[in-house]
Amino acid sequence: MSAFPHPARRFPAGVVRALSATALAAALAGCAVGPDFAAPTPGLEDMRLEARGGAPRQVLTPDPVPRDWWRLLEDPVLDGLIARAWRGNLDLQAAAERVAQSRAQAGVVMSQLFPQVSLSASQSREAISENGPMARLGASTAAHDLWQAGFDASWELDVWGRVRRMREGSLATLQATELEARGAQVSLSAEIARQYLALRGVQRRLAIARQNEAIAAHLVRLAQSRQANGVATRYDLASARAQQATVQALVPQLDEQQNVLLNGLALLLGEAPRSLDALLMPVRPLPQGAPRLPVGLPSALAQRRPDIQRAEARLHAATAAIGVARADFYPRISLAGGFGTQAFDEEDLGLWRSTNFFVGPRIHLPLFEGGRLTRTLELTESRQREAAIAYRQTVLHAWHEVDNALNALRAQQLRQQALDEALAQSRDALRAAESSYRAGAADYVTVLSAQRALLASELEQTDAATGSVVAVVYLYKALGGGWAPDAAASDATAPVAGAAP
Repeated sequence: MSAFPHPARRFPAGVVRALSATALAAALAGCAVGPDFAAPTPGLEDMRLEARGGAPRQVLTPDPVPRDWWRLLEDPVLDGLIARAWRGNLDLQAAAERVAQSRAQAGVVMSQLFPQVSLSASQSREAISENGPMARLGASTAAHDLWQAGFDASWELDVWGRVRRMREGSLATLQATELEARGAQVSLSAEIARQYLALRGVQRRLAIARQNEAIAAHLVRLAQSRQANGVATRYDLASARAQQATVQALVPQLDEQQNVLLNGLALLLGEAPRSLDALLMPVRPLPQGAPRLPVGLPSALAQRRPDIQRAEARLHAATAAIGVARADFYPRISLAGGFGTQAFDEEDLGLWRSTNFFVGPRIHLPLFEGGRLTRTLELTESRQREAAIAYRQTVLHAWHEVDNALNALRAQQLRQQALDEALAQSRDALRAAESSYRAGAADYVTVLSAQRALLASELEQTDAATGSVVAVVYLYKALGGGWAPDAAASDATAPVAGAAP
């Protein structure tokens, strides 16, 4: 004879029928209410990667946008700054923590797909009131010990796909958070490049100001000599000194701009003020734009820009939320069970007659919620429509941003070409004016005007040269360069812990 009771004796027939019904419900758990997400079409087929009025000096090629696009500028100092920023920038670190939080939240949601099991044990000493109703019925009022041990288990059968839709939405939210971090990388790389180029431009302007200080000092000495010889007036000398003071006033202003940019770059790298002075104070030439700029294909813009992919992920999450809201209208079926022992004496806990158990399905059916479920569904559907609008708006904004960057690149290059010519002519004009002034064929006003024109031309040409390279930075930021899509995709599909206690 078996040492264990026959199953039919251990479990009543009603329990067996309940288990059979529960198994049937579990077999139906393949369906999930709510709309299935379909990735939207970006609609970038008509996009043109070329500037209005003709191409810039650089050749725009359909080659894929390089991840490290700043290497096209061939400046190792800039390369090192961006690498340090990716390790030390506090905004990126905060974004990484948000990704970790979103991953943990997805794990919390996924845990609902698994049974929940808990163990319990207790020992208590109890006694009932001698004047209570149980004593009147003859129950013993003597104090006694009560020992209990066992486990409970429950598992919601996801018949209508509510938990699966929650899981789908949490994974889409995780992907959106990861893409937000990638977008921060794109913005950070572009901002470091912009501030670095601005710093080199300011340093070049400082060099121009100091060169003009030398020119102004030379003209002051010339005016003093001519006045001493009686061939120049006090006006000539006063004008020369005034121009010298004007040029000298540029130096502290440019020094302040240089200090602000140095500290700004240090902040982007997550470092203390003045930490980059030793590295960046030595003057380097302003980087030049590469002769060939790979810009990829218009159709690939939606895969390169993390903000477009983030908007798609948010739309996915909003679509999954509709399924969760619709599933709330249907019954929730869960299987619950428990097994344990209970005895007055500790040594009796192991006896079969001290055991107790329960098993069976539980059904929760909402009958009246005062319109809460209906309004929740309306809310989620409205949020999904808003997310669809936000996606289209993001794509349109990206299209405009790229087009504006292409036009700005061409405009800055045309401006630089014109100012290069203006600078060459201003230098010739100053040499001619100074020569005529020495020979007494021109007054000092001519020399003063030529010097002012040269200073203005040099500063504007420097601004234009800086703007031309910065336009390349803005172009690659608009194209979504500066991150690795494959790495983000692998992160988004990485397993999320959900079965742990």
